[in-house]
Amino acid sequence: MTTIVVGIHAIVSVSLIFSVLLHSGKGTGLSSTISGGFSTFAGTSMMEKYLDRITIILSVIFIFTTLYLVIYFK
Repeated sequence: MTTIVVGIHAIVSVSLIFSVLLHSGKGTGLSSTISGGFSTFAGTSMMEKYLDRITIILSVIFIFTTLYLVIYFK
C-alpha cells in the first residue's frame, strides 16, 4: 500500500509542478501559448479556470498523500 501511495505522490508532485508553471503571471504565461488555437472557442480565461481547478485538485491530493506518508513513517 505504501508503494502505491509513494508512486501516486511522485506523479502528483511532478504534475503539480507543471500545472503551477503553466499559470500565467503578470505577462503572458504558458497557458496562453498552449491554448493559442483553443482560444477561439473558449478563450484563455476558460483555460485558466480549468488550470486553476486542476491545480487545486492536485494540491489536495498532494496534501493527503503527504499526511499519509508522515503518519505511516512516524
